[in-house]
Amino acid sequence: MESQEIQNQAMGYDRAATMFSPDGHILQVEYAEKTVRLGSASIGFSCSDGVVILADKRLGDSLMVAESANKIFEVDSHIIGSAAGILSDARVLVERAQLISQQHRVTYDSPVDVITIIKDISDIKQQFTQHPGVRPFGISMMIAGANGKSQLFVSDVTGNFFEYYASAIGENDDRIKEALRVGFRRDMTTEEALKLGLQIFKDIKGSNFNVENFDAAIIINDKDKKVKRLNGESLKKYIK
Repeated sequence: MESQEIQNQAMGYDRAATMFSPDGHILQVEYAEKTVRLGSASIGFSCSDGVVILADKRLGDSLMVAESANKIFEVDSHIIGSAAGILSDARVLVERAQLISQQHRVTYDSPVDVITIIKDISDIKQQFTQHPGVRPFGISMMIAGANGKSQLFVSDVTGNFFEYYASAIGENDDRIKEALRVGFRRDMTTEEALKLGLQIFKDIKGSNFNVENFDAAIIINDKDKKVKRLNGESLKKYIK
């Protein structure tokens, strides 16, 4: 398989996102997917009482202000998101999602559906795999919302998206998903899910685990929807 990829590179099939290789691959998209797996991980949960996203900020410089490395975005009071890969790519789509959300409130006097946000983001990502002169967005995006029911969606580089009970994006996503399949229950509360997510990160990172490097955001599915953010000291009580 690797030799086939090298041959495709030599023949120039990786020069544009609009070009299929003879074996049916779009190599620029596959390269973007590799970029996503180099990004720091996030775990999302759709719980019985709301939604949770837990993100590894991967702070690599002691001179950096930790709060500036926020990886969890607030799209609206009932929707949060995270991304893995090139975060500057994510920022463009998050700002688009925030605009759509506010326009919906002004036009219809009601909060936007979570699926409307993930579909719009995914449509844009798909367009950037089909037009010449552009490159694919180098990110996977996770969008979670609580508005009558809890929902979690993940959109990949190609623009495909699916709804999940729990999922992960970024570094070690396969290992995290295996742990989620074992430990996650659909009747979990947001607090139980947060404990599970931190335990999974602790198991995977081992001696490199540092709770100060993590952010979490929770939305409880009630009338007074509001994003609750947790980091550093406030996360320590959830670690066994």
